[in-house]
Amino acid sequence: MFRARIIPERIYLDHAATTPLRPEAREDMEEGFRLWANPSSPHAEGRKARSLLEDARERIKTALGWDGEVIFTSGASEAAALALDSAQAGARLVSSVEHDCIFQAALDAERIPVRTDGALDLEILTEAVQRERPLVAVQHVNSETGNRQDLSAVAGIVGQAGGLLLADCAQSAGKFALPSCDMAIVSAHKFGGPIGIGALLVRDYVLLRPSGGHERGYRRGTENLPGAMGMAAVLEAARDPYLDPAIFAPLDQLGNTLSLADPTPYIRAIAMPNMSATAQVMRFDMAGIAVSQGSACSSGTMKTSRVLEAMQVESGVAANTIRVSLGWNTTREEVERFCEVWLEMARA
Repeated sequence: MFRARIIPERIYLDHAATTPLRPEAREDMEEGFRLWANPSSPHAEGRKARSLLEDARERIKTALGWDGEVIFTSGASEAAALALDSAQAGARLVSSVEHDCIFQAALDAERIPVRTDGALDLEILTEAVQRERPLVAVQHVNSETGNRQDLSAVAGIVGQAGGLLLADCAQSAGKFALPSCDMAIVSAHKFGGPIGIGALLVRDYVLLRPSGGHERGYRRGTENLPGAMGMAAVLEAARDPYLDPAIFAPLDQLGNTLSLADPTPYIRAIAMPNMSATAQVMRFDMAGIAVSQGSACSSGTMKTSRVLEAMQVESGVAANTIRVSLGWNTTREEVERFCEVWLEMARA
């Protein structure tokens, strides 16, 4: 019988929802707060703030290897809305396993199905893009399963049709190289930066309709200078690989993960026989381990995962699947402890 143990420190394995702030971000943010002024103000304080903001923008571009433009936003959801609302394009096409913010920003978008391994159905995509300048939105790394889409192949299909590719890189930026795309969504708190800052990377401003305000006229609201500085610092501190492979080796041995086209190591969808995901999340919490049931925006509901449903995962398996996600400060000991508790629960 499973018994929750009292342990001195909790283990956090829900980094796909948000990951703790790296110390490098805190240091730069403190400087930003000390020198704070509205970057759009014409006085000396404002000009100093503007200089720091533009420096952070260039640092982010360099760290990400992006030679286009960077529009700061409050996070991934705003970046998605900006791209999908303002892109100089025609029909919106999105994969059926996108994050909810994509669907909310493009309610009338056509959904492109995925195969049972999570990979986008490229044959259907090839047919769907045969229209005037479509905008295609695809998540680089899925936030529930960790599956990585072949965005090189997707970019080729979209580009040949004269369309635009929007890559949601919220779960991959800072961990993997950016894919070939016209626009990319980045969120700082997914890789150790502060909450409340993100960016829409755009190959050229002409791809978007300006709406007035700040950020070259593409976004309203005072720029978050401390957040931008913290985001730049974290990206500069990012390592390759993001985590030592030895850290997640115990998860590889555990098994029970979904069969995916291109699994990435930092997000795992793990099914446990004979125990619902809801019960698992509660029991892990009692054991001092934070995991989740699907993405954070839907983990508080009892609904079947839309992502797993799109992948045609058998309903019983989907209902028993939790998400385990690792971040910059995850240790092998923490992963081993999770696997130990998982096995205890599975055998109970």
